Amino acid sequence: MIVLDHTMTAALGVFALVLGRFINGKVKFLSRICIPDPVTGGLAVSFLSLALKAFTGVEISFDTSIQDICMLIFFTSIGFQCDLSAIKKGGKQLVVLIVLVAILIILQNSVAIGIASSMGLDPVFGMVAGSIPMCGGHGTAAGFSELLESHGIDNARSITMATATFGLIAGSLIGGPIAGSLISRKHLSPGEGESGSLEPEKETIEKELCESEKMNRFTFATFEIFIAMGLGSLLGKLLSVTGISFPSYFGSLVCAIVLRNVTDAVPKCIKMHSAEITKIGSVCLSLFLGMAMCSLRLWELADLALPLCIMLISQVVLMFFFCKFIAFPLLGRNYSAAVLVGGVCGFGLGATPNAMANMAAICSKHGYTSIPFIIVPLVGASILDIMNITFISLFISFPWLVQI
Repeated sequence: MIVLDHTMTAALGVFALVLGRFINGKVKFLSRICIPDPVTGGLAVSFLSLALKAFTGVEISFDTSIQDICMLIFFTSIGFQCDLSAIKKGGKQLVVLIVLVAILIILQNSVAIGIASSMGLDPVFGMVAGSIPMCGGHGTAAGFSELLESHGIDNARSITMATATFGLIAGSLIGGPIAGSLISRKHLSPGEGESGSLEPEKETIEKELCESEKMNRFTFATFEIFIAMGLGSLLGKLLSVTGISFPSYFGSLVCAIVLRNVTDAVPKCIKMHSAEITKIGSVCLSLFLGMAMCSLRLWELADLALPLCIMLISQVVLMFFFCKFIAFPLLGRNYSAAVLVGGVCGFGLGATPNAMANMAAICSKHGYTSIPFIIVPLVGASILDIMNITFISLFISFPWLVQI
């Protein structure tokens, strides 16, 4: 047994990030479907760990204490990105998209739990191939693994991270073809005044800041994150009495949402440093994913291959019918709706970057439309995660509600 302490585990996570960036730079397919650098590098390291165990019997043990801190900071930063006033400005399609995301989360978990139950498995096991890795991606997959393991799901981290990787690839592969077939079959085209460059012009240019002012902004952003985390810890203790299983970061995420929107209401008194908080969260997410992917125990997936394959194929089939027969009609049956369908495939099976990449590929071929590029980031950056975490907590606590 090789034991890595918390600093060595963090260093290996950084190595995975650098290795993944190198591999993604060389393998264009991985870049095109938006596989994150730490996921690529972390998988490479985990396969090396698998080979080490297979040929020598030596296993590597990881100390994940720093990983847990990075996870908490990342999800707290997600809360600070939730601008509730943006929902009012997003128009009808934004509201419809939010409702569709809620329906998709419920369907994904219902299908996964139903299949797990029908195969004689623990209903909660279905969550490893439900909205946790599908709508949630790698961040939510790693974040919920501890909670799943506390409910008796062994090897939850390895399973959910593997299914999240499958989702990233599947969402990128089917998003474009589904949207493209809708556009071609229904002879759709961009609305008047919407065709043009793929990149919308920036209305404002970010003001240059001196180095000391930039440092001050990041300093206060760090303070704001830790204030939300402290308040979130207290809220988490209060939520524990409800009997519903919330992840450890849920309280911090909720407190961050409240702080962001309260301070937005009184901007002259207090102003949060949202841009800097987002950057800090992104750094922590990269390190968090690098460590999480490196610590995968891939040899534990063999016995679960058949039920996982059935659940994952079912999720892809569900996404196809959901986008074509539910999302597209409700979003308006127009060109913008078809592009949005490509985005829904991206973040419904993978992550927001996949959604943006899908829509960019569609628009580069058929013409640019602005609305999807405005509302998808609003939903994918925070609203999706908040709804997903809430629904997941309910499904884990009461899986019998949706058993088939």
